Amino acid sequence: MLKIGVLGAGHLGKIHLNCIKQIEQYDLVGFYDPALETARQVETEMNLKCFDSIEDLIDAVDVVDIVTPTIRHFECASKALQKRKHVFIEKPIVATPDEANALKKLADKAGVKVQVGHVERFNPAFIAAEPFIGEPLFIEAHRLAMFNPRGTDVPVVLDLMVHDLDILLTIVKSPISHISASGVSIVSPTPDITNVRIEFENGAVANLTASRLSLKNMRKTRIFQKGAYITVDFLEKVAEIFRINDEIDETNPLSATITLGDGSEKQITFERPEIHPINAIKTELESFYDAIVHNTMPAVTIDDGINVLKLAYRILDAVDASTAKVKK
Repeated sequence: MLKIGVLGAGHLGKIHLNCIKQIEQYDLVGFYDPALETARQVETEMNLKCFDSIEDLIDAVDVVDIVTPTIRHFECASKALQKRKHVFIEKPIVATPDEANALKKLADKAGVKVQVGHVERFNPAFIAAEPFIGEPLFIEAHRLAMFNPRGTDVPVVLDLMVHDLDILLTIVKSPISHISASGVSIVSPTPDITNVRIEFENGAVANLTASRLSLKNMRKTRIFQKGAYITVDFLEKVAEIFRINDEIDETNPLSATITLGDGSEKQITFERPEIHPINAIKTELESFYDAIVHNTMPAVTIDDGINVLKLAYRILDAVDASTAKVKK
């Protein structure tokens, strides 16, 4: 059994605490939060020990789960790594690429496991769809959220779009050749709405939109590849697979036959793979336990988190360039 403690007991921190309490392989020794009123409330409601400092919690555990605001990620993670503690850190991994590079050096020196909380990898809809994804040619993702002040300390690219950037880098195995983006700040100092077009060296293209000023929530990705169209609804936990076949099977009730301009026929078949309901946050924390005790690579590595962060900053630079061009 591994002793684990949580840094941060806000909205997401409490979700982590509840999930960890359900994982019998972890011994949840307590948490730390600098907001005294929040800390005392969580301590009473969840019957958990509230530590007096970050350092006290780190000293008492084997694993540190960091669920603080992004601007505190590097401080907390670096202190844990210097004590050679395993670190689970919420997305985005840290606030800047410079912090990411410094954290990587600390992690390599510490020789411990680090996993980043890109939770959509554990979304049951993506898990169901992933076996059908081959070599995507075009990806379109919309991640729209109703306004919530939580998260507005960073641009929407770092708050919301990072989820889709991680999925994108997971399914497209090619270097990026070009990025163009635009963004608009509406209520916060940084862009609240951003659209980006990402082109890859293998010819794949992705068009991603993220907004935190929507009238409704949406988290949907559409993936087009040779002979197939795949949709993943991360919010509703639904995956749909449309495939184009040369052979016609007239016995398949979930199919339609189309005639092309040259007179040839193809059949479109539809499949909705079975979704196995899981708690994605609980599952990712369980996977981290397995990586530690079995000395295997974490499901979402520190390099994965850094690559997503650096791509996010390339997008932010592209947004700045686009904005400057418009102002001229």
